[in-house]
Amino acid sequence: MNARDRRLGFTLIELMIVVIIIAALAAMVAPSLIGRSDEAKDKIAQGDLASLDTALKLYRLDTGAYPTTEQGIDSLLTTTGKGPYLERKPLDPWGRKYQYRCPGTHRPSSYDLFSMGRDGKDGTTDDIRNWE
Repeated sequence: MNARDRRLGFTLIELMIVVIIIAALAAMVAPSLIGRSDEAKDKIAQGDLASLDTALKLYRLDTGAYPTTEQGIDSLLTTTGKGPYLERKPLDPWGRKYQYRCPGTHRPSSYDLFSMGRDGKDGTTDDIRNWE
């Protein structure tokens, strides 16, 4: 190999230095990204609650009342009134059904609508609700 050919290639040490630099950068950036997916899912659930709220209000305008707890928010998928009011079955970002009560415990004049959040348990701090 002549001197010109050696200058065009990379030595093992040069490649190792590049790998170490990339690993150091990844180690600095990764901790700031961890946990962001949970925040994003919380925001998605809040947006879903707002959309469901709108669909429930339209249902009430057309039928004169909100669906009962027994009917649930799945009744928004039917053609009652001028519906359907939803295109697909509403699931929270964790793949569980949104919880619906009418009349509501926290909002007796209308309804309670919430997701049980990451842990899937009702009444914990990670719940996403329409009454707070």
